[in-house]
This record gives sequence, structure tokens and C-alpha cells, in this order.
Amino acid sequence: MEGLSTTLGSGAMTNSIAELHTMGPGDTIFAIGTNTTECHPIIGIAMIKAVKRGAKLIVVDPRATTLTQHADVWLRLQPGSDVALLNAIAHVILQNGWEATEYIAKHTENFSEFKKIAARYFPYKAAEITGVPATLIKDAAKIIGQSRNVAIYYTMGVTQHTSGVDNVMAVSNIAVLTGNIGRAKTGVNPLRGQNNVQGACDMGALPDVLPGYQKVQKTDVREKFAKAWGVEIPEEQGLTVPSVLDGIEKGEVKAVYIFGENPLRSDPDINHVKHCLEKVELLIVQDIFLTETAQIADVVLPGAAFAEKDGTFTSTERRVQRVRKAIEPPGQCKPDWQILSELIAAMGYPAAYSHPQEIFEEMRQLTPSYNGISYARLENESLQWPCPTNDHPGTPILHVGSSIRGKARFVPADFRLPAELPDKEYPMMLTTGRVVAHYHTGTMTRRCWGLRGVAPYEMVEIHPEDAAALAIEDGDQISVSSRRGEVLAVAKVTTRVSPGLVFMTFHYSESSGNMLTNTACDPTTQTPELKVCAVAVRKVKSPGVHLADTGFLQQNTAPEGVFHQPALSNAPH
Repeated sequence: MEGLSTTLGSGAMTNSIAELHTMGPGDTIFAIGTNTTECHPIIGIAMIKAVKRGAKLIVVDPRATTLTQHADVWLRLQPGSDVALLNAIAHVILQNGWEATEYIAKHTENFSEFKKIAARYFPYKAAEITGVPATLIKDAAKIIGQSRNVAIYYTMGVTQHTSGVDNVMAVSNIAVLTGNIGRAKTGVNPLRGQNNVQGACDMGALPDVLPGYQKVQKTDVREKFAKAWGVEIPEEQGLTVPSVLDGIEKGEVKAVYIFGENPLRSDPDINHVKHCLEKVELLIVQDIFLTETAQIADVVLPGAAFAEKDGTFTSTERRVQRVRKAIEPPGQCKPDWQILSELIAAMGYPAAYSHPQEIFEEMRQLTPSYNGISYARLENESLQWPCPTNDHPGTPILHVGSSIRGKARFVPADFRLPAELPDKEYPMMLTTGRVVAHYHTGTMTRRCWGLRGVAPYEMVEIHPEDAAALAIEDGDQISVSSRRGEVLAVAKVTTRVSPGLVFMTFHYSESSGNMLTNTACDPTTQTPELKVCAVAVRKVKSPGVHLADTGFLQQNTAPEGVFHQPALSNAPH
């Protein structure tokens, strides 16, 4: 992915979380596609405190959230119209001369091509596409263009679209256009969804790179790793998740090894995922609980939880953190590194590691951005990569002075419609997300009595106008269906969503939103369009009837809930 730098391709924050604590008058937080207070609560609280100190807040979200209540400008766009909105903001900035002229001239390239695209996105035209009034687009552009510092934050509301790469590049264009790069309280800051997503990507858990985002197709990279590991490194890129599923259907993929993931709830079009995983010749699942995916596996390997192992996590702000074992893993559970090293040793590779520190030493020798990070330093220092030498202090802010790639590149893009839009058969639009009480597929949070009590079952948000037209009242059991499946849930009649839009999560096994979502992907990253699909909604039962007649709520609020299985450590292996 071209653009500001390869770090945007890696999803790393350019800046540090702590900068939020110093923001005030003259500073602006631009939050787009992120329900930060529910999905990243600590960061969300810091944003609200910054606003109370005088910082401006612009929020782009189709739903009303806690952040929108504190926003100076709320841009309530139609899901999937981010590029049109961001291009229109750029249009207004350029029209008024608010761009960072000196920065652009000295530190960027391809500006003239970007201006040609932005010139076409008049606010009134963008309003027709996005549903956001032109006056609000102008208000947001004025704040961004005139603020001393602008820090942009985004999450999967930006990336989980068929235009996800275009969305990210459009976000980057705004930062570069206004010179909000390479300084404190600025930057492009994607917030990672789990505690070690950044670390996993840093270490090569992507189909086209080896550790440190070193491209597998580069000869010198393959030679370096081949020398270190004593094996030949294939030149071919690996498969993305959609390609794996396609490969299973074509008979080209014979085995799948999944750990720390529950695709039977987290991936789009669950019926299709289940069909593929049941068809593959060998399915291995490594996890700490017997998830829905693990239940259909041929082999289940019991892993250890975070407090049961040593190692490191790398956070969303590129901060490498030591993790120390507090208790021993129960039963037959083992740390992931030990399971994997024993497995590759059994396959003939001499992987005689005795502690994760040995693995970390190997990793940092092969990963330039980690070269200067060691267990010894992590005992007393807080380090963010890149940290190339043993005396380097780490890098809290990227692109200081100039972009890592040399010059920041504007990457213009035109708006494209989502892959699936409402029609006569499926007249409403569904978007998905999380609620604060639960996390992802509920594998851990729905085992917690307190959290389960806060949000015991799926509630589908539907606007009062739509509810009235469908004779749906708050608390009714309803059906939500798409071209891929149907789920039952409870109606939440609310103005948090706009007319024509419904919202639900993927936390609940019995009412998973991903039974409905679309597998259409971004052509570059193969990220599915989980944020937009067409659905139909109908009433099934009136308030309270399902309590007595169907056991729906009792099923989902009983002490065991749907997770009545024992933990893996207590299961036979």
C-alpha cells in the first residue's frame, strides 16, 4: 500500500496515546469510524477529558455514540461513503487556503493529482452521497484547517469496506494536506482491536511479509531469513482468509490451523465459513476455550491464557511490553510458543527453545525496528518501535522531520458504492459493531457473570419510523435476514440509528450478526465489507411473549448461557 509510509499499511499509530492527556485549546480530535468509548474505553475517556479541557472534537459515525454527544461537529454519514466525505473536507480546505502550503511543497508528492480529485467534491455533491449536510462538512473542514494540531483516530468503521484502502488513504490525505504529521498531538492513529494485533503483524502474521514488514518477494529479505533459519523461504505470498476458504472449496487447501481466532463467529457469512471448515480435510484449533470453531475441529490444542505465560505484547501505539507469568497453565494447557515449537520439532525442524526470551532475541535480530529492544531494557524502559540500536530511546512519534518513505504521497481516490445496497427484497441497511460489555465473539466476556448481566442478549437497534412501519415495539423478538441467512434477536427502538439503518453486534452465538454480513472484500487487502449489507426486518413476537413461549432470554441469561462447555484445560485431548 502506498501512501504516508509502510506504517499505515501495518496499521500502527504514528503517535502516542498519552498525547491525548496534553490536548486542549487549539487542538482537534478527528474520530472517524471508531466508537472509541465502547471499543477502546480508556482512550475514549481520554478524548472526552481533552474536550473538557478545550480541545475540539469532530466525529464521523452513522450512529449516535457517547463521542457524538461531546462532538463540536457530528458528521452522520451513510455507511460506506467515507471517501466522498473526506474528499469534500479536503475540497473546502483547499478552497479556503487552509492547506499547509510549505509542508506540502517540501515534504509531499502527487499533490496536483490529489487536487484534481478534491476539486470535484463540492460539499453539496458530497451531501447527496453521504447524507451529511453541506454546512456541517464546511464546519468540520474549518476546524481541521484552522486548528494548531489535528490528531486523527480510526478503527474498523474505516477499514471494513470494499473501499477500505481508499478510506485509509483518504484519511492520510487529510493529515498530509494540513501538515498534521510528525508532531505531538497530530498523526494518523488506527486503534487496534486486540492487545497484540500490532505485535502479531510486526512478527509477520500477514500473507505477504516476514517479520518487520519485510516483503517476502524481495530476494535479499528471503536470503536473510533463509540464512538465519536454515531453510529455503518460498517467494510466493501466502493466502488471505477469503482465499483460504476459496482454496478449500477448490480442493487446493487441505489443512487449516487456527489459533486465537473464532471465524465461525467473527468472519462474514458464517454459513459459508462453516461449510468450508467442515469440508477441509484437517482442521486444527488452538485456543483457551472450546469455541464454536474448536467444536468442529479434528484436533484441539489447549493454549495458555495471557496470565499463564511469559513473553511480550506490542500495543496499538507500537509499545513493546513484557508479560510475566502469574500462574501455571491448568491441565494440559501450554503457552502458544511451546505448542508451536514442539509441533515444528516433531515435523523435523530443530526448534529447541526453552524460554520465549530466546525467541524474542531471534526476532529482534531479524527485525530492524526491534533491533534495539531487549528483555533487559524492557525491565526498566518503555520502548516504542522503531528502536534500531541498543542505545536508541524508541520512537514515540513517527515521521518527525519528514516521512519515513522520503516524501509523503497523496493517494487520491474516487467514491465507490458499497458492494451491496438495499433493494425491494432487502430494504434496510445493516452495520455491525460492539457494545462495551462484550468483546468480539464473546468467548471470554460471556463467561463473566457480571458482563453477561449487563448485555445478556442481542439487541438490534432500529429507528422508531422503521419500527412503526413494521409494527415493531421495543422489546419485540424480531427476525433480521439477508441473502446469506437469518437471525432472531430483540428489537431496541432508538434514534441512535437513522431511518433505514439497523445495528447489531457479532457477540452472540445464537444471534450472530455475521450470519448476515457480506463476504465482498477490498481488492487490495481482502478485508471483508462487514460494515454494510442489505437486510430485511420483520416482527416475530410481541414484548414478553418470547420469554414465556420460546425461552429466548432464559437461554441467554442462564448461568451457563450458550457457553456450557468446559474450558479446554478440563476437556479430554
